[in-house]
Amino acid sequence: MQVLTNKGFRIIFFTYCCLTEQRAKVADIKRNLSAAYSAGVHASEQERNVPMNKKPFVTYDKLQEIVKEFPTPFHLYDEKGIRENAKALKEAFAWNKGYKEYFAVKATPNPFLIQILREYGCGCDCSSMTELMLSKAIGATGDDIMFSSNDTPEQEFAYAASLNGIINLDDITHIEKVEKAVGKLPKKMSCRYNPGGIFKISNDIMDNPGDSKYGMTTEQIFEAFRIMKAKGVEEFGIHALLASNTVSNDYYPELARQLFELAVEDVEKTGVHLGFINLSGGVGVNYKPEQEPNDIAIIGEGVHRVFDAILKPAGLGHVKIYTELGRFMLASHGLLVTRVTHKKKTYRTYVGVDASAVNLLRPAMYGAYHHITNMDRSDEPTEVVDVVGSLCENNDKFAKQRELPVTEIGDLLVIHDTGAHGFSMGYQYNAKLRSAEVLLQEDGQARLIRRAEKPEDYLATLYGFDIEK
Repeated sequence: MQVLTNKGFRIIFFTYCCLTEQRAKVADIKRNLSAAYSAGVHASEQERNVPMNKKPFVTYDKLQEIVKEFPTPFHLYDEKGIRENAKALKEAFAWNKGYKEYFAVKATPNPFLIQILREYGCGCDCSSMTELMLSKAIGATGDDIMFSSNDTPEQEFAYAASLNGIINLDDITHIEKVEKAVGKLPKKMSCRYNPGGIFKISNDIMDNPGDSKYGMTTEQIFEAFRIMKAKGVEEFGIHALLASNTVSNDYYPELARQLFELAVEDVEKTGVHLGFINLSGGVGVNYKPEQEPNDIAIIGEGVHRVFDAILKPAGLGHVKIYTELGRFMLASHGLLVTRVTHKKKTYRTYVGVDASAVNLLRPAMYGAYHHITNMDRSDEPTEVVDVVGSLCENNDKFAKQRELPVTEIGDLLVIHDTGAHGFSMGYQYNAKLRSAEVLLQEDGQARLIRRAEKPEDYLATLYGFDIEK
């Protein structure tokens, strides 16, 4: 019998651990494939092959002026780009007389930016009491509000109804909750649909609605409409979000086809008056430079063709089309501006910056890709680095093994496409404070639209402690 030496045992044990770790990684990859697609995740930790040619909307000289007034880190928004995008969206759906965009307030809850969108006819898509309050403060009430929430407290239904906003129900049991909270059902309401299964375009899997907590089944939405009609609802809407951050001109037309076919069947079975169909969000942006951006004109025309083919022959040519775009409206028109504060070389090269996941959570939470431009360096020479924040979490990384120009302490970096789900997803781990928001106006002036937090803001909700004593 051969005796196993300590060295041999260590080799076998190390091999076993490696195999076990690999199996775990494979399982993790399988579990996260769908989420990775929708979040814009880079398939590999190695990002060396990604082009470095995404152009910031602000020039180097202008940014140098701005950082003299506003210390990094901060979110910078482009008014000119926001206006051009809102105008393009409005033109893309001008064929539908009742078309309306309800900006997803959750994406960027800043009233200065939402007011710009309201100049182009946009309403507010709200999902909480505070978002409703913010919308009311800028004059959005009535049909300018779409209240789409889930697991909703009754008092929030009551508040939405007090603003005469359109309530979009996530669950058939919410009919009773609204009735209890408001006293009766509003005359105009909507229901959120979830067809289940896998959502595909051709042979490409876009997302997995069957794994989503949102919406009603086909039979539930028919039954909900029957109940709501009997209780006095006069105008109905259908809403669905079946994929997130799609970079495809085919998503909305395919979603529209499914919802339009459902609408025809629903009207036939329930006899309701269908006033609108809400395509919700899901139209994304090209986070990676090599991706072709969505063309909203092509998307709008695609929906138009499906509308003419399905709804008009069924006598539903009056139906209004609504959207709830957040990411598409603002993501590309925002940058997170940060400065290099540290450079460390161990088993990797780490570029430390004064921003962190507190300012932009998506890379840490989803592994999502955000392009980074060094405003102080040309593209050559390059090095492979991790770009990291200072949180006590190892996932506080804006980039992993990314090829970037050789970076030095003091360099200004801009992290692209942070105009939506950037500031809004911030938090306060390590007692870090939320950063400022700055608007680069069309006239070239920089305007502070949200100040940076101060320690007293963080401590304001504590009672019985004098921290400054």
